[in-house]
Amino acid sequence: QVQLVESGGGLVQTGGSLRLSCVASGLTFTNYNMGWFRQAPGKEREFVAGIRWSGGNAYSAESVKGRFTISRDSAKNTVLLQMNSLEPEDTGVYYCAAGSRFAQGYPAQYAYWGQGTQVTVSS
Repeated sequence: QVQLVESGGGLVQTGGSLRLSCVASGLTFTNYNMGWFRQAPGKEREFVAGIRWSGGNAYSAESVKGRFTISRDSAKNTVLLQMNSLEPEDTGVYYCAAGSRFAQGYPAQYAYWGQGTQVTVSS
């Protein structure tokens, strides 16, 4: 079956960096757009960044532009999220997701989800 396994979360101070990793199995990785979402306590899940199946186009939410970078390695079925200049507002559970080639920034467009990894940014 399809599995998405995230890793790399943790506790970091304001201004610090983390790199999240998501390894996919059970699917043909190059058929899927990949995305990162996050959810803070009491808030809805929100889009963070996405990358197309080909790896050619990447896009991100305005709140993280210039700080977060998404990339993918199709040889390793892996999608990465490099997060720099972290702020307390970035705190939440970060989820990796796989969607169709038309998937963009909406959770409903993604069929498969990981279990999430906690990111906590202290002030």
